[in-house]
Amino acid sequence: MTDDRRHPIFARIYPRLDAASARAGGGAHRDELLAGVRGRVLEVGAGHGANFAHYGEGVTEVVAIEPEPRLRARAVASAASAPVPVAVRAGVAEHLDLEDASFDVAVVSLVLCSVRHPAEALAELRRVLRPGGELRYYEHVRGETPGMVRFQKYTDVFWPYLAAGCHVSRPTGAWIARSGFTVRHERRFEFPDSRFPNPAAPHVIGVAVRE
Repeated sequence: MTDDRRHPIFARIYPRLDAASARAGGGAHRDELLAGVRGRVLEVGAGHGANFAHYGEGVTEVVAIEPEPRLRARAVASAASAPVPVAVRAGVAEHLDLEDASFDVAVVSLVLCSVRHPAEALAELRRVLRPGGELRYYEHVRGETPGMVRFQKYTDVFWPYLAAGCHVSRPTGAWIARSGFTVRHERRFEFPDSRFPNPAAPHVIGVAVRE
């Protein structure tokens, strides 16, 4: 199985979209996601390295996994100026070539919407975390109203083909809670603010613990 998942058009566009998101408040969300993170960290789906600048001094090492080659190359460049040591590797979330119980924290941000097999990815994240280790997650998720859920399900007919496999209707928070993690806390919110319906607006930031 190759560790590459190629999405060349999306990989060119996404850093620009993320920069706009950061200006609208996404950077503050990444700060919230990573606040207080310490020890050895695994980040899966690191993209172009948008999280790297937000890690604090308590982090001893970040191992960043990214399957898209163009984004991975940009992550390598971002790692060079990160405030903590970052090693960027190829890989996919469902098959992590890493030892059991070898990380203190695992981080996923805007990732579980697009992995091909979320249950397998969550099982792998749990496997590589030490007992008591944290899963930090920042994801867009299924909405809480019937109207939004219907809108998201219709959108998912075509959205994954435009956005590198991203699905807007996944109940990611519920999947985490059923995957051997205990959710310590999470915050749901709509982002970005808009007068128009946005199927990707429902978000969650949370912390779950591997028991």
